[in-house]
Amino acid sequence: MRRVEQVVRAVDRWQQRRTVPAFVLAVMKKFGDDNAGSLSANLAFAAFGAIFPLLLLLVTLLGLVLAGDPSLRQQVLNSALSEFPIIGGRLGSNIHALKARSTPALTLAILGLVWSSMSLSQAGLFTMAQVWNLPGPQRPNYVHRLLRSVGFLAVMGAGLIVTTALASFGTLSSETEYAVGAEGLALLVNIGQYVLAFRVLTPQAVGTRKLLPGAAIGGAAWTLLQALGSFLVAHELRGASEVYGTFAIVIGLMAWVFLGVRVSVYGAEINTVIDRHLWPRSIVQPPLTKADRTSLSLQAEQNQRRPEQKVSVSFLEGPDHPDEDSRLPNVSGDRGDDAAASFVRKRG
Repeated sequence: MRRVEQVVRAVDRWQQRRTVPAFVLAVMKKFGDDNAGSLSANLAFAAFGAIFPLLLLLVTLLGLVLAGDPSLRQQVLNSALSEFPIIGGRLGSNIHALKARSTPALTLAILGLVWSSMSLSQAGLFTMAQVWNLPGPQRPNYVHRLLRSVGFLAVMGAGLIVTTALASFGTLSSETEYAVGAEGLALLVNIGQYVLAFRVLTPQAVGTRKLLPGAAIGGAAWTLLQALGSFLVAHELRGASEVYGTFAIVIGLMAWVFLGVRVSVYGAEINTVIDRHLWPRSIVQPPLTKADRTSLSLQAEQNQRRPEQKVSVSFLEGPDHPDEDSRLPNVSGDRGDDAAASFVRKRG
């Protein structure tokens, strides 16, 4: 075991001296510190429950508004289903519009969409607050959460409109330059959607500029996933959903939603690690790095519930605990410690 520890510590020293490996490890450790796996599962479940009411309402409204233009109606629907390239076609064929004169059914669809989208946005708000380790007084209250939920629904609707326009652009020509241009525009749109979604879901204590790196990486990763999904449908998975039927729709949709949520949460974690300079992190402790101590302090400080409550974190020193500092966040000097302190000192 001693030999194994020596090897691990050698790897640990190597990664701490190199920016890229240290940063990647820091993001992964931050993801684990925040219990983001459970947060992602909760967010994916809420998103899964919101998809069917959203598509049901969309198909119904398209049938009412674009009854005289079936081609445009199908184009708008296809642009929405393109977000799920592996099982989007099967989703479209299994969701049918409500009757135009069925006012109670349409009302229920709208209420179901509002309720499910509110659940999704509330799960997103909680996830972002946890990722940023914000203490209770800096988190939005009930009224602000409701307003942000409406804003998140507006972001989803705006994204649908823009993707529909992109779908129209992509059908102008089959030339390669148009296809490349459409992918480039899709990348910009996805990044923009991530920026808006992060802004709506993240409390105001976090500035907008701090959200840009993770939004760019998340938008690029989501664009790549969509392109990969379209490639698999075209070359590998043709007819697979017909073979497995409803099972393929449910499992495929759940897997796709969970993958998208995972990418989004990792994007938020990247923002936090960059803003608070939470790297390099250690693989084996002791000793703790400054980033380790800052991260541990932030995890404790987020448990503050009242403005008059004060939370502080101490670290033991001595031969058995060879850490450099004994107390956070009431220290100053390095960027990581200041970041930990700034999020707990905003009191009257």
